[in-house]
Amino acid sequence: MIASQMLCAACPAPGRLELVPKPLPTVAPPGWVLVDIAAAGLCGTDYHIFQGAHPYLAYPRVIGHELSGHVAAPACGWEKGALVVINPYVACGSCRACRRGKPNCCTRIEVFGVHRDGGLCARIAVPAGNLYAADGLGPEAAAMVEFLAIGAHAVRRSGLVAGDRVLVTGAGPIGLGAALFARLGGATVHLLDTSPARLQAAGDGFGFVHLHGTGAPLLTGNLAEGFDIVFDATGNAQAIEAGFAHVAHGGSYVLISVVQGSISFADPEFHKREMRLIGARNATEEDFRTVMAAFASGDLNPESLVSERLRLADLPRRLPELAADRAALIKALVVMEAAP
Repeated sequence: MIASQMLCAACPAPGRLELVPKPLPTVAPPGWVLVDIAAAGLCGTDYHIFQGAHPYLAYPRVIGHELSGHVAAPACGWEKGALVVINPYVACGSCRACRRGKPNCCTRIEVFGVHRDGGLCARIAVPAGNLYAADGLGPEAAAMVEFLAIGAHAVRRSGLVAGDRVLVTGAGPIGLGAALFARLGGATVHLLDTSPARLQAAGDGFGFVHLHGTGAPLLTGNLAEGFDIVFDATGNAQAIEAGFAHVAHGGSYVLISVVQGSISFADPEFHKREMRLIGARNATEEDFRTVMAAFASGDLNPESLVSERLRLADLPRRLPELAADRAALIKALVVMEAAP
């Protein structure tokens, strides 16, 4: 590979992952900054793209949006070599959502690795406003800020207060993030999942004690009245529909996961409970900084989140294997080779 090119992890079509050469960026557009990628987390989105299950994607696509890196050249007030967390949500800045401070649901949003090519490569250009100084963090922790920010955003959207009883359905990485920040907010957190391995990981690795499989009724005993807040992170339409019954009267249901197609619920039950139904999409700078502060304070230990470390060259072999069996997987990290 000559110095003017780099290898990128690209899905040309569902079921295929290849390392393809692309030009190494040397000039950034005005207001953008070149960043040499240091580490990248593999996300459910990446697995869904590989499997052909993502609703917002056109192939081919370079994947990767959970990113940290070093500034490649001085620009926009950033010094060369500075370690940064990358916010992968590129907003237009002018639509109604952006004008109201909600760039995470911009009407013309472009997410790295989804709507535009992502960061599983040596270098990308990023809007200067999408970079946050990773003060006190290492490259691997900085690469895990984004996925946890989604959970932090969902908890903030929920209106959670200390003492709430919370159910998180889906104990994968996003659900785990929501559970961790709900607990930090003072809630009593229950986790529900079909996978005993995921539940065991949540218990052994993070100290959650209220763990529920799907084989036994949930709303019994002191749980009979339901939960003040239910978070869905399953990506499963049947699970989302079943979750309405778990919300207590006066409670809230927060949908973090996205499914293709429609979901339905019983309107009389919804109104009887005066339930709030909330969508949580992506995250904002506030949520990124919430995660970074939790890492810096020691409230969260980034090392406990890492399931496996990979090199870019491993991906054509390992991504299909990881996509096929994620039962005990929290976060696989791609640790990039030194930038050219």
